[in-house]
Amino acid sequence: MPELPEVESVVRAIGPLLRGAVLGKVRLLRADILEPPGIDLVTCLAGRSVRSVERRAKRIIFLLDNDHRFYIHLGMTGQLTVEPPGEPLRKHTHLLIEFAAKTLRFVDARRFGGIWWLGKDGPADDGLGPEPLQLPAAELAHRLAGTRRIIKSALLDQKIIAGLGNIYADEALFLAGIRPQRRADRLSHEQTMRLSRSIKTVLRQAIAHGGSTVRDYRNADGKPGEFQKRHRVYQRTGLPCVVCGTVILRRVLGGRSAHFCPKCQH
Repeated sequence: MPELPEVESVVRAIGPLLRGAVLGKVRLLRADILEPPGIDLVTCLAGRSVRSVERRAKRIIFLLDNDHRFYIHLGMTGQLTVEPPGEPLRKHTHLLIEFAAKTLRFVDARRFGGIWWLGKDGPADDGLGPEPLQLPAAELAHRLAGTRRIIKSALLDQKIIAGLGNIYADEALFLAGIRPQRRADRLSHEQTMRLSRSIKTVLRQAIAHGGSTVRDYRNADGKPGEFQKRHRVYQRTGLPCVVCGTVILRRVLGGRSAHFCPKCQH
């Protein structure tokens, strides 16, 4: 599933192209990906201009010139690309928006993503915790101290911290030297400070390299990310640790996979 760095990479690519652009022809090819049902998205978008495109957690939020908003969530396999008009229609294309001799296309094979119309008053961040890149270490410590879950599960809880998923939780825990099985409320002050720094470091590095393409993710140009080449533990089960050479292990914790080095993560 695309996580914060992948979504941020898409926003940074399409934002400058869409900002100030007038939306032309809109085609919604699957009405069941739109929430709430019954919204006439074509009428709501056609002829409007885009004031801004921003990211909140894993959501891509569009602000229109009339103060109405909607967001797109990529789900597990969603791709949001900008392509020349007239390109062949790919399978599982659900939305096309023409603007400035370009077309914004939303493709999602498994349909875990979708489009949410917010209007003027709908909250864009309901149920979401703070952004990890802006979250002070002390606030992270306070949030983790309030749960008895293992740290891997806590980091995946979007109400505690928004935008992290399997990839970057594993990578941040490795960099911080913390095993994913460790209980969140039993982390020492030093461990929490390391974890806070590690989360920010890993996310910034991933953004700089265009995110990770493990399976379906593509950036706005249709190209894969590059950060998967720099993963230290995620999906490296059975391979030697890049630091100490110990074999990387995989465990299923709370229904999700976790990858770690048993030596570097004490």
